[in-house]
Amino acid sequence: MRFLKTQTAPSRSQTVHQVSRAKRSFRLPLLPLLGAVALCALLGSCGSTNETPPSPPTPQTNAAPSAAAVSPELTKLVSKWQRPDGDYTLEIKSVDPSGKLDAAYFNPDPIRVSRAAVWQEKGTARVVVELNDVNYPGCTYNLEHNPQSDQLFGQYYQAALQQTYEVVFVRLK
Repeated sequence: MRFLKTQTAPSRSQTVHQVSRAKRSFRLPLLPLLGAVALCALLGSCGSTNETPPSPPTPQTNAAPSAAAVSPELTKLVSKWQRPDGDYTLEIKSVDPSGKLDAAYFNPDPIRVSRAAVWQEKGTARVVVELNDVNYPGCTYNLEHNPQSDQLFGQYYQAALQQTYEVVFVRLK
């Protein structure tokens, strides 16, 4: 007759340790897998950015499209303007149909104009001129044209000092 070895039941602390080790070994391989699945789902939901937009419909006539005209109110701004409080001159050389200005600024030497634009807003011509030169990086004029006084008035933002000043330009004759 054989005697069977009896095994004793593991203690509670041994059981808890074995169960928690099993849970950890089960979770560790799943974390990278779950991360990869989430990344794939995120990338798949973004869609393709290589889609080309539909082309505009072709015109029904053989006539060439006409160039957009600049409004007379905006072409009136083409001139030299000077601030009465100093030797600051803004020269608006031309206005194109998109609202881009060919402009120059002098104090009294030329200061580089990085962008200049004009548009109509509620019947008022608005002008923005941004300077980008030594001592003028990011300085900006935001102006309106007053047709009654024939002046450009508004604000000058001096970026280096982070201050805004009320300014007026009068047309040079």
